[in-house]
Amino acid sequence: MATFDIMVLPGDGIGPEVTGASQQVLDAVAARWKHNFRYQTDVVGGGAIDAYGTPLRDETVKSARRANAVLFGAVGGPKWDNEPVRPEAAILGLRKALGLYANIRPVKVFPGMEPASPLKDDRVRGADMVILRELTGGLYYAPPKKRWETKAGRKGVDTLLYTEKEIERILRVGFELARSRRKKLTSVDKANVLQSSRLWREIAIEVSKDYPDVELEHQLVDSCAMVLITRPTSFDVMVMENMFGDIISDEAAVLSASLGMLPSASLAGLPGKDARGRPRKVKGLYEPSHGSAPDIAGQGKANPVGSILSAAFMLQYSFGLAEEAAAINAAVESALNDGHRTADLAPPGAEFSTTQHMTDMVLERL
Repeated sequence: MATFDIMVLPGDGIGPEVTGASQQVLDAVAARWKHNFRYQTDVVGGGAIDAYGTPLRDETVKSARRANAVLFGAVGGPKWDNEPVRPEAAILGLRKALGLYANIRPVKVFPGMEPASPLKDDRVRGADMVILRELTGGLYYAPPKKRWETKAGRKGVDTLLYTEKEIERILRVGFELARSRRKKLTSVDKANVLQSSRLWREIAIEVSKDYPDVELEHQLVDSCAMVLITRPTSFDVMVMENMFGDIISDEAAVLSASLGMLPSASLAGLPGKDARGRPRKVKGLYEPSHGSAPDIAGQGKANPVGSILSAAFMLQYSFGLAEEAAAINAAVESALNDGHRTADLAPPGAEFSTTQHMTDMVLERL
């Protein structure tokens, strides 16, 4: 019997509902495959501000470092909009503290789900891509970062800084992912304007020499945003810096109709297999791509699919349990194929599956 320690950080809004659904699925996996998942739960985000005056305690970070993986919900809400430190600082702090530099966000339109997207069916049919976002550099972290007042008025500055090492390591993750899929990597930048993007593109070309079997293309981020909607099936793996990844991955949610469908994995190393063909067990934080959605919290309207698929990522990347991860993915796809839709996917006025009902449908097929 294999034992794995999981740090559970449900957070705010619908976070506890969707992480609770994932834990039910993980418990079913543990029972079927004879694993032991040990959970430690803590408070982060707005709840931690209320309880401790800070969105992320040092004790929480220490526990997350000891765990094999972190299952995260969502943080934030209007209640804390005027706090000196916002709840979102919790997830940014965890990414930095755990060295989670590679954020993997798959976007897949499941067969039969095309009508749920606001785009035309024939445009989104067959869309299946991975958006790889660099997580620990760029505008969100680099100094100087401040606001101040002058005689001429208020000013603010954020700095977009990347080192060669940061760029190369995320590009290598991108090439490895592309090599395991359809062997095409799209590097997204703004090289016509930004020096950091020119460096990014230069390093991408250099690293590509180590991956002759992978096609490399370059896209400016603004034109990429257009192609993502007009020709989404042209993409396989897309790699980009922090802010571009934040924006483009949310735009891509339109393809699958809802952010509630999208999982993510934030990793501290290269996924895949080692030189002996064994799966690497990478430290990671796993969360759905959606926010805390406080307006629907506690109403049974939250879509648990993104969180459940994130738990499958955890089994695959941090625990090396590929068979179990595949079983969760298949159970989710089967539930969707059979027509089960949560509130974010159902037509206006139609009946929908509650959070628990959708979870039960996945469990039934698992």
